[in-house]
Amino acid sequence: MAKVIALANQKGGVGKTTSAINLAASLAILEKKVLIIDADPQANATSGIGFDIRAIKTSIYECLIEDQDPKNIILNSEVERLDIIPSHIDLVGAEIEMLNQPNREYKLKEVVEKVKDDYDYVLIDCSPSLGLITVNALTASDSVIIPVQCEYFALEGLGKLLNTIKIIQTRLNKELEIEGFLLTMYDPRLRLSNQVVDEVKKHFQDMVFETIIQRNIKLSESPSYGKPVIMYDAASKGTLNYLNLAKELLQNNDQTKMANADKIID
Repeated sequence: MAKVIALANQKGGVGKTTSAINLAASLAILEKKVLIIDADPQANATSGIGFDIRAIKTSIYECLIEDQDPKNIILNSEVERLDIIPSHIDLVGAEIEMLNQPNREYKLKEVVEKVKDDYDYVLIDCSPSLGLITVNALTASDSVIIPVQCEYFALEGLGKLLNTIKIIQTRLNKELEIEGFLLTMYDPRLRLSNQVVDEVKKHFQDMVFETIIQRNIKLSESPSYGKPVIMYDAASKGTLNYLNLAKELLQNNDQTKMANADKIID
């Protein structure tokens, strides 16, 4: 049965979708069967692994609103063992349409329950908001990864997200945990980047992933080719960062046993 992990931050441009795509691809390369659920109307995760969003006829929207079987909507990516339930701009209207539905906070959980036995990991790419779809994602998840960019205002708004997580834990999903804070867009040459790393680690201590995602041109280029970075440039810094993150995630979940020296890829 899959572990379900949401990637959430209501602040846009923090590397959330980039992390969802590339962590999923890295886990797949490490021989885990992975499903991405694209829960963002922008559908960047869908296009980022190679699908033309203009050609998407059925998506997560139909699962939430019309109770379509998600198994009929899953698409197989070019990365072996990596699948996706795509998104569509129609998802923008889903929050309004779900308002009067019974158990509206559990609609995505119902979708996940139908597919989770087929995977080792299900990653949910959330939209940059704290709306009903994101609440659904957190309610459906076992844990949440919170990307934090190493830039000014990095901690701004995190309080609202953490408060939302506490409300979810209290009212909707008492099992929800924080998988970790993921530092992204790190530039070791900049004093500000290092200050943000220190600040986040001071606030959240061992809840911060050891792996830090560095700024990397290949990470920025790969989505325009519809490929995870590991399929675009296997030797890039971005590829190594996300492979290390995948290994750290597996280690944290006791799914791999390796010596400390083997955790980091040089």
